[in-house]
This record gives sequence, C-alpha cells and structure tokens, in this order.
Amino acid sequence: MKKVAVLLANGFEEIEALTVVDVLRRAKIECDMVSIDKENVSGSHNIEVKTDKLLGEDIKKYDMIVLPGGLPGADNLANDKRVIEVLKTFNNDKSKYIAAICASPAIVLPVAEIECNKYITSYPDANYEERLKNGNYVDELVVVDGNLITSRGPATTLLFAYKLVDILGGDSKVLKEGMLWNKLEEEC
Repeated sequence: MKKVAVLLANGFEEIEALTVVDVLRRAKIECDMVSIDKENVSGSHNIEVKTDKLLGEDIKKYDMIVLPGGLPGADNLANDKRVIEVLKTFNNDKSKYIAAICASPAIVLPVAEIECNKYITSYPDANYEERLKNGNYVDELVVVDGNLITSRGPATTLLFAYKLVDILGGDSKVLKEGMLWNKLEEEC
C-alpha cells in the first residue's frame, strides 16, 4: 500500500492540507500529517491541527510528499533544511512523488531545485511565476510532469486530491460519485 506524508508547518493553508488528507484516507491510502516542528500546528487561518507524526528519518519510507501552500507555511517549509533534503531525495528517485499546491510550487520547489525544466503551475501571481523561471509555467488547474504534481490553490484542491488518488493507484471515480463531484460536473 502506498504511503503519503502531508508536511505541515505553521501557517499552512488548511483547505489544501486537510482536503488532501481527507480524500486520500477516503480512498484507503495511508496518509499521515507530518509536522516539521511540533505536534500541534496552526494554519494560516488560525485552525490548530494535531499532526500524526513529527518529521524524522522515516519520511524516506513514504511514496509521496505533499506540500500545502499558505503563508507563512510555504516559507517555513522552504526554510527547513530537512524538508529540502527529503525533496531532493524524492526527486532523484522516480518511484517517489512530490505534490505541491498554491504557493508551495513557487516558494518551496525552487529552493530544492525541483522546478528546473518541469511543467509546473502554482497560485496565479506574477511574483510566483517569476520564481518558477527555470520551469515551464503552465496556466492549468493541475499539472503532472513525471513524478511532480502541482496545482493552483484552495479552489483546485479537490481536483488535486483526486489526481493524487489516481496516481497512487486508487479510483477517484468512485470517490467523486460518493462525494457528489459528479453532480457538480453535471451542473457546470
């Protein structure tokens, strides 16, 4: 069974982190909320979350790392040397995945030099697009390039999470029906 670690730092975007955890767990994919600092982490909208684990050596046993956005959460992830090292390790192992949403593609991935020559998206902000100048910025909701999956922001989180389910071998179609996503698609 695939294992996913959603990395949390103070100031993370709650929707992006918790929706991914919820959807992956619904898909019966093992998903842990992993704090880079302490057990309880406060999101960018002051929602405190008790994480499952603290960042340690066992992080390398996961199949996917997910980086939620949010400020200053993305900055806190980018400033943690352990996070950057594990991202570099995952990037060099093509059987591992890195998923980032909102501010994290533009703030965290360049520090780990992961955006280079990759198709990538992030929150639509000129400063973020400039930070991704070594990548090929794409104006799409979810972008997959090899072992890298990126997405735009809070409103795209369900699409992002469903894509992660599919990549990890799950069936997002069943989840979409159970969560009424198919009804939303019919209305639009």
